[in-house]
Amino acid sequence: MAQSVWGYDSENGPEHWHENYPMAKGDKQSPIEINSKDVRHDSSLASWYASYDPGAAKTILNNGRTCRVVFDDSFDRSVLRGGPLTGAYRLRQLHLHWGSTDDHGSEHVIDGVKYAAELHLVHWNPKHGNFAGALKQPDGVAVVGVFLKVGKTPKPEMKRILEEIDKIKTKGKEAPFQHFDPSILFPKSRDYWTYHGSFTTPPCEECITWILLREPIEVSPDQMARLRSLSKNGENEPMCPLVDNWRPLQPVKGRIVRASFK
Repeated sequence: MAQSVWGYDSENGPEHWHENYPMAKGDKQSPIEINSKDVRHDSSLASWYASYDPGAAKTILNNGRTCRVVFDDSFDRSVLRGGPLTGAYRLRQLHLHWGSTDDHGSEHVIDGVKYAAELHLVHWNPKHGNFAGALKQPDGVAVVGVFLKVGKTPKPEMKRILEEIDKIKTKGKEAPFQHFDPSILFPKSRDYWTYHGSFTTPPCEECITWILLREPIEVSPDQMARLRSLSKNGENEPMCPLVDNWRPLQPVKGRIVRASFK
């Protein structure tokens, strides 16, 4: 498997990633299952808050593995603070993981429950100089995870991302995506679980403080169908639905998951 072609198919999928990316077999890998009975309530965990500048949003793209929105992170323009973090972390990008049907697709699993999709907002710690430097540090990156469940009262805010999908139908397509404040995607509740883990895509660096929000947001079946209308192939290749771009659960290996709520 060449470095550049990891993916989610049987020949290049998660069970093969460690062949080129040994860290994928590390002791602090993500995603994991969160079991309420094993979670430790930590009253010292503060509230987290995000101050995002809508002007920082730049582009939306289909890289053949996910749909990603990229933000300007050249200064402290859109930042995440509080919670388990010390200092401000800059928003770099957000992306989604989803399934081929509505009954699975999230990467993290809560007490056996899988959601239809999981949104990841990726932030990095500027004290490490740049994003590449942050990837080498245990406190380098913070990811806010938001679960998406299919329901009857979809969150209108997801519409903006999904409206742009027609412009990035095929792998390699990118379109301008401006004036967007991703904090509109957060649920009402700020309750969260937190643990130390990794990126869920190669090279699977173990530099992430995860902040997983307890309350999911709702999307409609149509909205999920729209995500699944993306192709993981390029423009001149046969349409191949971009689905099931999630990594299976990884061993917890003694890590403690803390909760901000009882």
